[in-house]
Amino acid sequence: MAQMQPSSLAIFNSNDVFTTGADSTLPFSQNRDLFYLSGADQEHTILLLFPECPDPAHREVLFVTETNAHIAVWEGEKLTKEKAREVSGIKTIYWLSDFDKKFFEMMTQCDSIYFNTNEHYRQAVEIETREDRFIKKTKTQFPAHNYAKSAPILQRLRAVKDQIEIDLMQIACDITNVAFRRVLNFIEPGVMEYEVEAEFLHEFIRRRSDGFAYTPIIASGTNANVLHYIENNQECKSGELMLIDAGAQYANYSSDMSRTIPINGRFTERQKQVYNAVLTVKNEASKMLVPGTLWKEYHVEVGNIMTRELLELGLLDKADVQQEDPNWPAYKKYFMHGTSHHIGLDTHDYGILWEPMQAGNVFTVEPGIYIPEEGFGVRLEDDLVINNSGAPFNLMRDIPIEAEEIEEIMNS
Repeated sequence: MAQMQPSSLAIFNSNDVFTTGADSTLPFSQNRDLFYLSGADQEHTILLLFPECPDPAHREVLFVTETNAHIAVWEGEKLTKEKAREVSGIKTIYWLSDFDKKFFEMMTQCDSIYFNTNEHYRQAVEIETREDRFIKKTKTQFPAHNYAKSAPILQRLRAVKDQIEIDLMQIACDITNVAFRRVLNFIEPGVMEYEVEAEFLHEFIRRRSDGFAYTPIIASGTNANVLHYIENNQECKSGELMLIDAGAQYANYSSDMSRTIPINGRFTERQKQVYNAVLTVKNEASKMLVPGTLWKEYHVEVGNIMTRELLELGLLDKADVQQEDPNWPAYKKYFMHGTSHHIGLDTHDYGILWEPMQAGNVFTVEPGIYIPEEGFGVRLEDDLVINNSGAPFNLMRDIPIEAEEIEEIMNS
């Protein structure tokens, strides 16, 4: 609210409940901005912020669906006005049926409205959201108002994590740790990829996680060379590696882990050579996650480190590097994705990439080397908190990552 223009209000709508056909719906997932600002994790909810409203009671308002005994029986208990106040800290709670009247009144008292558009750099949403429909309707109803966007404010606020957020992410990472150790004792030649996925989910749910933070990748053998492999339906064979990209979500906060393990419990000499090269890149990249680092320059330097490792592995030669296209360096043949992204309420969380990194940002670090001609790929990933005391804090510091430790656990 402190960053809004004078004489303006901001609106945040909950996500839709998405249908799958007939009378079925997907599990509800709240709009992360609305959840971040209010704590309200319920469908059909609207948050309105109006810092300079003439009526002090209307400077923060939460609209929720009116509940009743019938809804409680068929759908479960919904927020009452009292519970909504307790959850959100907002004193003024109205039923959603009052929204149109109250909104019109407040729009006559302001000059500008902030819309909550999706401006994430990876967004590729094709469906029309509840927010999209609201924007269309409001522009038609109030064409003389000025329009602004809340995304730049939210991107900066959400990118810097409060300690309570970091604590929740730590719980998500701790749950992921327990699940990964369970999997290390489960995997052997002959199991199916989906069985490994089931082991993760079992441990996630029994520890009060929300489940997977994103669709998991359980990729054995050459499947690891498909960056977003999610079929998870192949048999795991002796001599192959398995690339696991999976993380628990806890209280709507994400964890994001990648590990690569030998299905029979032992790396071959070549597999371990590539594995340790990726681990070296990850460790050196992690040291650069400090306040002031620019994301673009960071990725250039990580590319230089990866190039050095690929030369030592014999995957590149000096001629490859000397003749490389600056827009697609030689190392991209084996490491074609970025090294880091913000993580928080979204797995690919908000953050403005052209602004310097700062304390409180949480980034993944996930280099990989993918070698289709050799039938395997390796990716290693941890979640790190940038701080002012030098080295970043690794939320996944307790999750096994050294090749020898993984072998020891698998063979114990």
